[in-house]
Amino acid sequence: MVQVSLKRRTVASAVVLTLLAVGAAAVQAAQPARRGQAAAPAAAPPLELVTEHVRGNIYMIGGDGGNVTVQIGDEGVLIVDSGFAQNAQALLVEIRKLSKEKIDYIVNTHYHPDHTGGNAVIAPTGEFVGNVRVGVAPRAAIWAHENVLTRVSTSTGSVKEPLIPAQGWPSETYFTASQELVFNDEPIQLIHMPNAHTDGDSVVFFRRADVIATGDLFNTTMYPYIDAAAGGNINGYIDALNRIIDLAIPAANEEGGTMIVSGHGRIADEYDLLVYRDAITIIRDRIADMIARGMTLEQVQAARPSLDYDGIYGATSGFWTTTQFVAAVYNNLKQAK
Repeated sequence: MVQVSLKRRTVASAVVLTLLAVGAAAVQAAQPARRGQAAAPAAAPPLELVTEHVRGNIYMIGGDGGNVTVQIGDEGVLIVDSGFAQNAQALLVEIRKLSKEKIDYIVNTHYHPDHTGGNAVIAPTGEFVGNVRVGVAPRAAIWAHENVLTRVSTSTGSVKEPLIPAQGWPSETYFTASQELVFNDEPIQLIHMPNAHTDGDSVVFFRRADVIATGDLFNTTMYPYIDAAAGGNINGYIDALNRIIDLAIPAANEEGGTMIVSGHGRIADEYDLLVYRDAITIIRDRIADMIARGMTLEQVQAARPSLDYDGIYGATSGFWTTTQFVAAVYNNLKQAK
């Protein structure tokens, strides 16, 4: 049987759109509360974390805050992102259920505290051999794009404090298109996706396990959060989705194959990514057409260009609403024009 790749096809169909419209109200009512605001997340009590096996030696720990990807092996433990600070101890408990080995690496996909907040608690519990020097306490190495270090270490707010404590800042940064690591006998790529969700996004590709951790470049529960103040842009976001699709390879009937650990929500595959990419691209193009016809932001929002997909990704309250998403896309495109 010949398998036909759908990487550049639009998978949205009239049937899908009809089902989305019919189910919109029910799914919207069931949507969970959105995560805390990126720059200053609201303090919340720790929630129970849930661990799921992805493939091979790769696991996902989800709950409050961003999803955490865990790679285990004889050399030690590597985690992608660290969740909210208030959940760091609970996260350590979950990691220790998977492996008693030292934590050598933390990789941050971007700077938001729901993905970096646990760094300061988890890093001192680890030990990266390259950090073992006389008079220096052992700790995990924290990898990220250099723009992440800039943003977490910059003073913010009226109290002029950094976004996260200095103990949680990246200790190893890269500024090129990608960074390569080998850990637990597995090649790992950190791939920079410029000006997408932010200006410092990385996807983490575990090449032997065929698993990609996307951070907030892909979420199964919400529209893209475009952090324009930190260099985010809708066109860069769609470019990033297309690049991740190029990395992924599906199995039979476009299901399975490369596994995708989303920033928030469930474990997915390339087909889920395709549907998300198509939805965001369609909405972007609709808004671009409305701008070309001279419509104001208020008129665009009233026209509801995202209605077909609101039942899956939309929200009327919480951290990131549909109204905010449409406004972010409108403003991005208006400025570009």
